[in-house]
Amino acid sequence: MSGGLIALLDDVAAIAKAAAASIDDVGVAASRASAKAVGVVIDDTAVAPRYVTGFTPDRELPVIWKIAKGSLRNKLAFILPAVLLLSQFLPAALSPLLLLGGLYLSYEGAEKVFAALHGQADDAPEDAEPLSAQAQEDQMVSSAVRTDFILSAEIMVIALAEVASQPLLNRALSLIVVALLITALVYGVVALIVKLDDIGLRLSRRRLGVTRALGRGLVRGMPAVMSTLSIVGTAAMLWVGGHILVTRLESFGITAPEHWLQRLTEATTQAAPFASGVAGWLTETVVSALVGLLVGLAVAILIHLLHRHRSAART
Repeated sequence: MSGGLIALLDDVAAIAKAAAASIDDVGVAASRASAKAVGVVIDDTAVAPRYVTGFTPDRELPVIWKIAKGSLRNKLAFILPAVLLLSQFLPAALSPLLLLGGLYLSYEGAEKVFAALHGQADDAPEDAEPLSAQAQEDQMVSSAVRTDFILSAEIMVIALAEVASQPLLNRALSLIVVALLITALVYGVVALIVKLDDIGLRLSRRRLGVTRALGRGLVRGMPAVMSTLSIVGTAAMLWVGGHILVTRLESFGITAPEHWLQRLTEATTQAAPFASGVAGWLTETVVSALVGLLVGLAVAILIHLLHRHRSAART
């Protein structure tokens, strides 16, 4: 009887070890997948604050909370089942999806660069009827959640590519962890950014001179922070989009771009051995961003020509 009990305890211990190893695998896979998706996360963080501009301070955090819930619903209810089904029954679709995602990110980044250089007209009609505060809030939340869907899909597909070799359960758990972490990170940072000016205003009213100076610096510095964040977000889109294009073309037998990038990176690291890691990363990032910009501009030009052709055909 004692021998049977010991054997049972051994089995339980083995199961516990296997479960712990599985949890470790999920944690490692989720962290690796999250790191790969960081470029889209930066852009998501840069895009989100503009959806709460114009609201009173007491509505900013509730609006962010609504968008965060919509983002999590996008990831868990719609995107996660779709990408898991694809990875299980049609894994060959992963590379084309990533390539399309890279094209989209490159196009969006190039459009932002073009808009920054040439200005962007306001498309709202002048005779539009003013909306109530609640209707405006609902409209902004709906628009933000729709934009988030595209970026969340990119995050989940990029994350899936990093855990595609894992068993189905580990894949699902890893992507759930990624969805929770990314959503908390993005909208936690967005909430902090949106409230920094309020924090600065409160600090500027304190008696201590250093605290007052810090508060005034936060209030004055917020426009620059938002501008910088927008630039970083655009650069991240171009970098991630270009990098996806360069690396995923190999799946279609086009290996020259990735080999060329590797040779250029190696040459840069050899030229600067004292900072080889930084030099290699900068080279890969800048080249990927340039690829993303050029491809994005080509896609943008093609789309604008198609729109113009359709408009001419209708008239």
